[in-house]
Amino acid sequence: MRHGDKIKNLSRTASHRAALLSNLTCQLIQYKRITTTLAKAKSLRVYAEPMITRSKTDNMHNRRIVFSYLQDKEAIKELFGVIGDKVADRPGGYTRIIKLPRRIGDAADMAMIELVDFNTIYGKDVEEQAAKKTRRSRRSGGGSTKKAETVAPVQAEVAAAPAETVADVAEEAAPAAETEENNA
Repeated sequence: MRHGDKIKNLSRTASHRAALLSNLTCQLIQYKRITTTLAKAKSLRVYAEPMITRSKTDNMHNRRIVFSYLQDKEAIKELFGVIGDKVADRPGGYTRIIKLPRRIGDAADMAMIELVDFNTIYGKDVEEQAAKKTRRSRRSGGGSTKKAETVAPVQAEVAAAPAETVADVAEEAAPAAETEENNA
């Protein structure tokens, strides 16, 4: 029976497991998104999130505690600099695990683990952009502002065009109009 055995051993000794999780955490801090097996991703989340919580308050004590786990000065600088500032107002849940298709060689369950605040593919910023591009109803309430938003940049472009270009276009259009009148 495995009563009270809460740690996922990952088929490794304690020192090997600590080194593995330390390296994975450093890579997660550096690249903000890594692909690994599902079991390692779940263990990594439990290992990395307390360190990210410590990075919210940048003091010597927290830096030394995190350094005792990671042993990588560049990762510590990134963690307490960029990442600590970005997650300062988040109460937890700094990572996201997304399941991927199984690995071809051994059919292992794969997953991508990423820092939530650093995604560029989807999220709050992307959802806001998508919300701006939604279809509008044809009711009179919002149609006039949408039309004004699309017409204004085009009018500004025409106004910014040099006068020679507009004159050239007018001269090219004039002979075409004369030939149409002659054909009629």
